[in-house]
Amino acid sequence: MLCKLFFRIRERANTLLLHPLRVAYWSLQGMTIGNRVGFSTLHVTWPHQVQIGNDCRIEHDVYFHFDGIYQPGPSIVIGDDCFIGASCEFNITDRIEIGDHCKIASGCRFVDHNHGTQLGYLIGGQACTGSMIHIADDVWIGANAVILAGVSIGSGAVVAAGAVVTGPVAANAIVGGVPAKLIRSR
Repeated sequence: MLCKLFFRIRERANTLLLHPLRVAYWSLQGMTIGNRVGFSTLHVTWPHQVQIGNDCRIEHDVYFHFDGIYQPGPSIVIGDDCFIGASCEFNITDRIEIGDHCKIASGCRFVDHNHGTQLGYLIGGQACTGSMIHIADDVWIGANAVILAGVSIGSGAVVAAGAVVTGPVAANAIVGGVPAKLIRSR
């Protein structure tokens, strides 16, 4: 019983004391945060590049990485009523848009750019090419999925855990595998 009481006190202290300080900290750095957004530890390179809608819940150790020099934002846009699981990474040079009511499980990666691969030159020295990622409303992305440059995921789609999505996903499709392929429709 004492453990349960301690847990509740710790939870309330986090909600009432620490959360408003976190919101103020990130807001002062330029991040746009909607109402009733819950999060703990975030890792952010350029806070002004991140826009989070209302009623979102973001678990610990999510990394919002805008890969590039300073430029006006936002480039990482998350809609209303979204869930983002622990240790997800958004590695963006162009843009990512996530619609409303999306559920993103732990460990997912979103990378909207690729290194050049021209023979005779070091890969690290070649220019990157990028293309926007678009995720429509009511999408569920399973744990440890990878969403790559130029991908568009339609409304109501499901991406299986561990899938690597390299191309468009139709609305209400269920995809899985490496690379992701249609399993069936909802």
